[in-house]
Amino acid sequence: MKAAVFEDIGKLVIKEVEKPVLKRSTDALIRVKGVGVCGTDLHILQVPPAHPAKKGNILGHEFTGEIVQLGEEVQGFSVGEQVLIDPHPGCGVCDECRRGFPDNCIPLYQTSGEEGHPDTIGIFSPGAYAEYVIVPRQSLYKIDAKVPAEIAALAEPLTCVLNAADKLQVQPSSYVVVLGAGPIGLLFTMIMKARGASKIIVSEPAAFRRDAALECGADIVVDPNSEDLKRVVFREMGKGADYCIEAVGPLLPTAIELVRAGGKVLQFGHDETVNPEVPVGELLKKEVIVYGAFIGKHSFEKTVRVMESGKLPLEKVVSHTMPLSEIHTALSMLQRGEGLKIIITP
Repeated sequence: MKAAVFEDIGKLVIKEVEKPVLKRSTDALIRVKGVGVCGTDLHILQVPPAHPAKKGNILGHEFTGEIVQLGEEVQGFSVGEQVLIDPHPGCGVCDECRRGFPDNCIPLYQTSGEEGHPDTIGIFSPGAYAEYVIVPRQSLYKIDAKVPAEIAALAEPLTCVLNAADKLQVQPSSYVVVLGAGPIGLLFTMIMKARGASKIIVSEPAAFRRDAALECGADIVVDPNSEDLKRVVFREMGKGADYCIEAVGPLLPTAIELVRAGGKVLQFGHDETVNPEVPVGELLKKEVIVYGAFIGKHSFEKTVRVMESGKLPLEKVVSHTMPLSEIHTALSMLQRGEGLKIIITP
């Protein structure tokens, strides 16, 4: 089969590889129906890299597919079912998994070199930029086949956003600012709207993304390159926002400035190359609460229900679908800021 392999720093190559074969009774073979190109993929391929990954590995961690074969110990699933995949399942037995942090799993087979260990699929173990992929049973979540593959492929980022949004506990009447209107910022916007936020301001320099933010529930959009974001926020929200969601990476200082006394900041944007200076004085004087959020943790069941309900305009996040042969075109488009979520259909 053809697959997109991370061969070296900045180098993703489409090549012929062997179709994977089940070796463990607790795994499933999945035919990939849709896989999202993630900002993490861009960070992995950046020179120098802004996110670690295993060289020689097939990338692609945001995906959905159909079960084609099951290990004998995988119960509760059937061949032909459509499933969402948790690419960060955790081993379930290490100290971090038992503490409730599968995102910080210490893989059970990390030192043995055994294939199929519960490490991050599509980053440290073979992923979904391919026709087939093997996943452990703890990664599988059934979803109605009526949910289109390009929507189901949003499961991983949506799960991450749902987990993060739970930390804020946004209530009706809340004022919310979202920094960034990429796919993650758009998902946060629609969830904040669904949770009753009375006013949402989204800051985004790209015009087509600002338009998408309005379609996803933003009340006001701001171009930070031509408008004074802080002035707009304080004009529209009095003494600042109740909540500010940072969905870019380096804008934590801005987020702290934009919230009112007692406000909450959610740092979700992930870029390991940036180390922004934190305005400690303002953080302390306003008694700002800052949350960090990483991945989906235990929220995939919620994602299934959200997707099957059809109540969020998730289709607004998907700008393109492309075959695997056009993966480099997709990556270039995202690097230039010319797309939202691009779904690859191997």
